[in-house]
Amino acid sequence: MKYVDMEAVESGDILGKTIYAVNGQVLLSANVQLTVYMISTLKRIGITNIYIKDASMPDIEEQEEILSEETKRAIIKQMSETMDAIRSGKDFNSRSVSLVIDDLLDEVIRNKEVLIHLNDIRTRDNMEYLHAMNVCMMSTLLGVGLYLNQIQLKDLAIGALLHDVGKPDLELVEGDAEPKHHMWRGFELLKSKREFSLLIAHVAFQHHEHVDGTGSPRGLTGDQIHLYSRIVAVTNTYDNLLQTGSAEGGPLLPHEACERMMAMSGTVLDHEILTQFLRAVSVYPNGVSVKLSTKETGIVVGQHRGLPGRPIVRVLERESAREKDNVESREIDLAKHTTVFIEQVLG
Repeated sequence: MKYVDMEAVESGDILGKTIYAVNGQVLLSANVQLTVYMISTLKRIGITNIYIKDASMPDIEEQEEILSEETKRAIIKQMSETMDAIRSGKDFNSRSVSLVIDDLLDEVIRNKEVLIHLNDIRTRDNMEYLHAMNVCMMSTLLGVGLYLNQIQLKDLAIGALLHDVGKPDLELVEGDAEPKHHMWRGFELLKSKREFSLLIAHVAFQHHEHVDGTGSPRGLTGDQIHLYSRIVAVTNTYDNLLQTGSAEGGPLLPHEACERMMAMSGTVLDHEILTQFLRAVSVYPNGVSVKLSTKETGIVVGQHRGLPGRPIVRVLERESAREKDNVESREIDLAKHTTVFIEQVLG
């Protein structure tokens, strides 16, 4: 399975990863043979990259994931219903949120050794809900690594899932900046939910605070920012960099996002939490094409927990440029070949 730009996808290619609609239903299932119409539709709804099956590497398995497809669908559906309720001025169902979080907690704890890999395909319609799910999953995994207890993990997970509930269709107060406004509104909304701990509301309130005091809305520093909020600040930043990038450019690749975040350590982001995060994220996910320092190109096929920047790369070698079928391959484990490095992510 390869991760490719939509412009490189051709009719007849086999979809490698299921794509979800905004309500959590399947938009297009894995293993479907793509047609010209399907490819055109995927581009129209804002998809820029997808996973496709690679006939030259049929044995490459999809990278292990922390959450099951069933849990992902349930969370996306719940977030869709929650945000629809908020947009229409209605109360959302706290119990339903709590139930999907219970399932998420079970899976995150069970799969705590699995590297973070955000490989769900985003569309313009589902990106808001995928963002909430990703931030929730990653934050919970960090909480497990920081030895939070079950009650703490649940508060953290709910706060992370709902960190942006103050955003939908709100009128700005005159003279107020949007980032500050959505945090205050999210705090007020969640604070009114008596079923929830007040700490959950503080995640919405503080997730844009910076440890050096330059953040919003109150300019808090260091430990003045609650631990849950410092965790969500890290995971929210990472997913935003993958989704929208920054003012300097478009969406970043995982290794680029990690490099950008390392530059924020101790200023924008908590250093210890960021260090924990960087140990748990898959910097070069399975299926990504890379160029090595040996000038060879290959595809990432395996990962190492604790060494996310040193994956296993399969290099393909053809006897000649014309011989497409006669292909030999060998694998280079960068954890063992310490003098070989990934120079570039291709495509």
